[in-house]
Amino acid sequence: MSETEDENTETPEKKSLFKRMKEGLTRSTRAMSDGVTGIFTKRKLDGETLQDLEDLLVTSDLGLDVAVEITEAVAKDRYDKEVSPEEVRDILAKEVARVLKPVEYPFRVEASKKPFITLVVGVNGAGKTTTIGKIASKTKAEGKSVMLAAGDTFRAAAIEQLAVWGERVGAPVVTTKVGGDSAGLAYEAVERAQKDGTDLLMIDTAGRLQNKTDLMAELEKVIRVIRKLDDTAPHATLLVLDATTGQNALNQVEVFTKIAGVTGLVMTKLDGTARGGILVAIARKYGLPVHMIGVGEGIDDLQDFSAEGFAKALTGA
Repeated sequence: MSETEDENTETPEKKSLFKRMKEGLTRSTRAMSDGVTGIFTKRKLDGETLQDLEDLLVTSDLGLDVAVEITEAVAKDRYDKEVSPEEVRDILAKEVARVLKPVEYPFRVEASKKPFITLVVGVNGAGKTTTIGKIASKTKAEGKSVMLAAGDTFRAAAIEQLAVWGERVGAPVVTTKVGGDSAGLAYEAVERAQKDGTDLLMIDTAGRLQNKTDLMAELEKVIRVIRKLDDTAPHATLLVLDATTGQNALNQVEVFTKIAGVTGLVMTKLDGTARGGILVAIARKYGLPVHMIGVGEGIDDLQDFSAEGFAKALTGA
C-alpha cells in the first residue's frame, strides 16, 4: 500500500477508536469548544480576547506554559482581525498535538526480556487493577503468555478483582493472604514466570499515597527483591493516573517517579471528567511516554495513545 493510500484509508477499527475517544472526552471537549465559541464569535482578536483564551486554557488544566504558547500561536498574523471559532479550534488541536507527539509511545512487551517484568503503580482508586486486566487481555490476544501478581496485599478487593481478571483472560494469578508480604509475593511471581517462560509478568502494587514513607519503603523492597532474580528488572514501571483528579495528577507523577522510577503513563477515566487537558500539562512538564488512555469501562476502551486523535477529540476540531 502506498503512503498516500495508507493516510487516506481509515479502517473501521481506527474510526471506532477515534469515535470512542471523542465520545469519552465529550465533557472536556464541550468545555473547551463552547468556551472558544463564546470568546471568538464576532469578536476581533485583541488583548482582551487573548487573555480570555489563555484563562480558558489554564482552567482546562493545560498548564500556564502551554496556554501561553497556544495563545501566541493563535495571535500570530491574526491580531486585530476577526477569527472564527473553527479556526481557533484547529490551531488548538495542532498545538496540543505538537506538545503530545513526543510522548506518544505504545506499550510493547520486549521479546528479548522474558519475562518482561512490569510494575504497575498508582494511588488506590486510579484503576490499576482494571488496567492490568485490560493490558493482559490485549497481550493474550497478541498470542503472548501473561502472568499476574496481586501485590496490593492490603486490599482484599484488589486481590479478588485481579483473580477475576486472571480467570477472564486465562492468565495465572500469584496471590498471598490479605496483609501478606508484597515483596515476597513479587519474588515468587518472578520465579514462577521465569520457570514457565512467561512473556509478560504484571505486578500490581499498593497505592496508599497518604503515607509516602511506608509506600516508598514497600516499593523499594519490591524492586530490590525482584532484582535478585533479574538485575535488569523491572523492565517497565507504569503509572496509572485517574484523569478526574486534575492538577493532583501532576503531584502523583512527581511522587511515583521519585519512588519507583516510572517509565510510562496510562491515564484512565477520561470519560468521566472535563479535565482531559491535564495530560497536556503532564506531557509538557515530565515528558514521560503516554502508552494508553482509558475512555470507558469496556475492555476495548483502553486504547493506544494517539497524540493527534487525542488533540482533535479534546479541542473539538
